[in-house]
Amino acid sequence: MSEHPILDSSDAGTKGLFRVGGIASFAIAAGYIGIIALYASVGPAPAGGLAKLDYFVGKTGVWWAIVGLSVLTDFLYVPVALALFFALRKINQAAMLAGISFVGLFIALENAVNWTAYGALIVLSGSYSAATSNAEKTILAAAATYAAAVLDSPLAAVWAIGTLSFALFVIGAVMLRGVFNKATAYLGILTGLLGLAAVAGVDIAVILNATAALVWILLVGYGLSRLAR
Repeated sequence: MSEHPILDSSDAGTKGLFRVGGIASFAIAAGYIGIIALYASVGPAPAGGLAKLDYFVGKTGVWWAIVGLSVLTDFLYVPVALALFFALRKINQAAMLAGISFVGLFIALENAVNWTAYGALIVLSGSYSAATSNAEKTILAAAATYAAAVLDSPLAAVWAIGTLSFALFVIGAVMLRGVFNKATAYLGILTGLLGLAAVAGVDIAVILNATAALVWILLVGYGLSRLAR
């Protein structure tokens, strides 16, 4: 592969970062496919604390797998974001700093809020099903109500979808200037717009955003692997 005029990838460390970022991208895609399969097997959780406690009974193993894979894929975005920054910083460093900052916000907020709340509900569900007194069940239901309210809040969608979608929109816009192909750039922009529509309450945009993000991360993995060579 010939050297791109605005990309300095001659350094072995930079090429190594591109390689790690490419591998991480493919691992994220594999994780997303696993999460989709697991989620399809149990269906969406209902709204409300008590409803969620009943829902998780008998599904805790699957949901711990969903939470574990989700946390793993979130953290795998770190090497991907760093690799994209080094690949695109000479095009627009300020925009790339903004883009990877929002990737960092996504990782921090989704894990600190969303997945922590899901983990709490899974644990509370086990305790609730094993409770032997009404007083104990009342206390557990009250605790679950708060965790469920966090997940049912519109802010949960902002942390889980909005922050990463804005990052992909910005990174996709920078990609239009070169290094990556136009398909990857336009898909990043489209994924970002679909994510913002999902946060705004367009239900179909949630599925379309997830699908587009899966294809985008695969294209990014391919692009970073080419840069590593």
